[in-house]
Amino acid sequence: MNFFHTHISEASIVKATEALRTTFISEGKLVREFESHLSSSLGLSNPVALNSGTTALHLALLIAGVGPDDEVILPAQTFIATGMVILAERANPVFCDIDPDTGNICTKSLAAKITKKTKAVMPVHWGGYPCDLDEINALSTDSGIAVIEDAAHALGAEYRGKPIGVISRFTAFSFQAIKHITTGDGGAICCLEESDEANARIRRWFAIDRANAQPSILGERLYDADRVGYKYHMNDLAAAVGLGNLPDLPKIKARLAEIAARYRRELAGVDGLKFLRSDADRVSGNWLFTIRVKRREDFIRALADRGVPTSVVHLRIDKNSVFGGPCSDLVGQAIFNEEQVSLPIHFGLSDADIEQVIAAVKAGW
Repeated sequence: MNFFHTHISEASIVKATEALRTTFISEGKLVREFESHLSSSLGLSNPVALNSGTTALHLALLIAGVGPDDEVILPAQTFIATGMVILAERANPVFCDIDPDTGNICTKSLAAKITKKTKAVMPVHWGGYPCDLDEINALSTDSGIAVIEDAAHALGAEYRGKPIGVISRFTAFSFQAIKHITTGDGGAICCLEESDEANARIRRWFAIDRANAQPSILGERLYDADRVGYKYHMNDLAAAVGLGNLPDLPKIKARLAEIAARYRRELAGVDGLKFLRSDADRVSGNWLFTIRVKRREDFIRALADRGVPTSVVHLRIDKNSVFGGPCSDLVGQAIFNEEQVSLPIHFGLSDADIEQVIAAVKAGW
């Protein structure tokens, strides 16, 4: 049994092979087709396909105008990439607390951290469970700051009847190998405003307006780059893999929801184990099934002895020297950091695997 799983459909293998046979594997019609399917199939708002979820976060910061000495608020409960892109713009990461019952941003802490220097907030949907987006966006609108959702875990998640990807000014998705849907590696930035989408499309390829920059008689495109751009575009080979995998997302989501429901049902009442909160007004992407346990290392060792892998996946990132070391005022984060651990949950698990996980937890630690 593996803790993570990479889903590669037969259709994705066929489409990738077809793309290779064309010998055109840079950004082209398959990228545009993938973006169209993200919009039509998932309802995402103006998705722009990129080469990673990290570049999606970085582009969002750039378009939001984040620069040196600006402040960007984020939780420490995330992967280090969320904080690194802020440092890349010489801005200052400001860590706010989380609710230990969800792993997501605590809105009271967020409100207290907002200053005149705050330019953006980056809520992270831990494990795919949506943050309190209405409250976060209300605070941000009142303060004139951009909301950039880190939805690397949350493809297919929903908040109050809306898909993640249509709610905040920016939403960043990841299609890295072990996410719900992979393109090999890749990502997308979703933009509510068409002007932000246009900016993202230009900046993803060296600030050259690829759609309108036609080659001259000399062979090079005619262009005038008027802003800083990057090599952040997705290529057609990656898009082919994504197009082949994307139709499987509904059954992947259904299976993950089934596994999560079974864990909640059959592990209820286990001494020393606490589920994270699950409210009726949102649907988790269930990329992780995180729980809180007492004596975590004993728990991990006991399950490993029974053939069941577990992982914290990510511990608080503010502990890293590049961010200045742990913030002492994050009380909820401290609790979560000591108790959180995740059980296996992915499309590759069989019913027998799930039974093994449940039996291993019930045997105690």
